[in-house]
Amino acid sequence: MLALVTGASSGIGRDIARELAKRKYDVIIVARNEKALQELKEELEKEYKVKAYVKIVDLSNKENCIKLYEEVKAEFENIDVLINNAGLGTCGRFTDTSLEKEQQIIDTNITALHILMKLFLKDMCKNNKGYIMNVASIAGFMPGPLMATYYASKAYVVRLTQAVQKELKFQKSNVKVSALCPGPVKTNFQKVADVKFNSPEAESSVVARKAVAKMFKGRKIIFSSWYIGIVRFFAKILPDSFMAFCCYFVQRRKIQ
Repeated sequence: MLALVTGASSGIGRDIARELAKRKYDVIIVARNEKALQELKEELEKEYKVKAYVKIVDLSNKENCIKLYEEVKAEFENIDVLINNAGLGTCGRFTDTSLEKEQQIIDTNITALHILMKLFLKDMCKNNKGYIMNVASIAGFMPGPLMATYYASKAYVVRLTQAVQKELKFQKSNVKVSALCPGPVKTNFQKVADVKFNSPEAESSVVARKAVAKMFKGRKIIFSSWYIGIVRFFAKILPDSFMAFCCYFVQRRKIQ
């Protein structure tokens, strides 16, 4: 059994790789931080007696995404699990934030995820088996002033996942596709996105454990806690304008 995890150098991605290794999956771990990946590789192989394969890839470049797929296809033929976890964020007024950084967010959170999901899903459908988990966010269910690009990118992930889920159902496919939608998590995201969370943060190891278990049970939308599930409920029934109003003041407190 073989799994591929993007954004595996830290946080949720790293802990999902550990959870899969506990289940005796060999893992292909993908990120830009070679040192962190090599350390994780040594840990997984020593602790769980599995094979870990390091791929140093900048997924914000779409050619790199296609190359990664082709390399994995040539080396392993098929994978059983794909975890699309790599992601970026930024915080600030839309007119003030860096266009270059926002383009990286779009290229990583949307384009890379789309490419990898599409290419690996086609193979999984041919074999009629496999699991894909796209890491979205509770942010994907509401507008997000002061983090507009990040929220919008996660909305794309949620809607793409839901649409493909329905296609697979009508195809009577055994392939399972999930969206993980956590709230604040203790990861390196705060530093990368220039934000400071003021609400309680979940441990990434706890989120990863729940996420992997629910993925294998076929759960379509996976929340990190009951609290985040309640947030989703209110985001669904309350007007978007009111949610945007609330999000503005929550986000304003995050800006460092």
